Amino acid sequence: MRSDRYRRASVTFAAAAALPALMMSTPAQADQDDPVSLPALRSRVAPDESCATASLKAAEQQPWTWQALQLSRAWQLSKGADVTVAVVDTGVGDDLPALSGRVTQAGDAGVDCVGHGSFAAGLIAGAPSGKGAVVGVAPRARILAVRATDARGNTTAQQVADGIRTAVDEGADIIYTGQALAVGRSQLTQAVAYATTKDVLVIAPAAPDIAPEGADGRPDPRARAYWPAQVPQVLSVVDYGPSGGRPEKAAAPLAPDLAAPGDAVVGIGPKGNGHYIGSGSSLAAAHVAGAAALIRSYHPDLSAAEVSRRLTEAAYPGEAPRLDTYAGLTAVLGDGTRAEPKAAAAHVPPAAPKSPRVRALLIAGGAAAVVLLVAAAAFIVPRGKARGWRPAG
Repeated sequence: MRSDRYRRASVTFAAAAALPALMMSTPAQADQDDPVSLPALRSRVAPDESCATASLKAAEQQPWTWQALQLSRAWQLSKGADVTVAVVDTGVGDDLPALSGRVTQAGDAGVDCVGHGSFAAGLIAGAPSGKGAVVGVAPRARILAVRATDARGNTTAQQVADGIRTAVDEGADIIYTGQALAVGRSQLTQAVAYATTKDVLVIAPAAPDIAPEGADGRPDPRARAYWPAQVPQVLSVVDYGPSGGRPEKAAAPLAPDLAAPGDAVVGIGPKGNGHYIGSGSSLAAAHVAGAAALIRSYHPDLSAAEVSRRLTEAAYPGEAPRLDTYAGLTAVLGDGTRAEPKAAAAHVPPAAPKSPRVRALLIAGGAAAVVLLVAAAAFIVPRGKARGWRPAG
């Protein structure tokens, strides 16, 4: 949402923080020092490509995002219980250990050929599995899987709009959508308005994960409007990486509300306990959706707009304020209104009473008369005595 933000101390993540995310090992290679690459997350699958499968590699160390999101502190207060987050994306696998027993599918959303929806769902609400190195922000939240793409990850504005409406009708408290579209303003604005009337918070990436191609076939990183992120009621999110910056070829966001970890992010695949690695604003938005679930669980009386305000006003300062999960839970905010200063009434002292003034003037006049009489007597009496009080001449 577009709002004024309260600024606090800034934070920069050192490049060295990337090492835990990048130095991943498979169980069979745990004793080796060589880094092992995890399979890359895709946002869509070409017709001639095979669907995403279970990863055979698993992260054994905590990713850099764990500390950046302050999960250990936040979980002392909330883990997202009793909150449902809709993942409006490519679907969510129906047999994921990290989400076991907490996923409901709308229609055919239980099949995820691409893997993006499952990955996002894991970032939002994945519980520890295996050795527990990779986990979501709100590990007790429920996931509602809603398909907003075709089987290969291709989508339209109408599909996303329909997915948002379906998520609202199925009882979502928070809606995450992984799409950032250059078209569809009308359809998506109406869908978000529908969610707003039902007190459902919509969170979306401020830009696509990959910059669109320009006329020359090269990535065009210029900032532009993407939907539904640009709808005023949507909480729009941009990514940053372990070093605090964004990849050079990433699509530029247009006035995002928040920044969150989204580069070199480790998450689950559509099957099994293995992990993938991905980057982009869509993954940052998933982290924010998890943080929103923590707040709606800890402060169940807050409206969607109030949850959004907590996230933005408690954020670290920056060109795009950075998500502070713990502060969002604990910050004490005002009522959101600013009282107009009232002018103090002018104080006019009462007029002095007239009677003392008149009395003072009479006394002063009388004293002056006495002085004149005494002076006259001092002049006249000696001269009168000298002449025997006879008249002059």
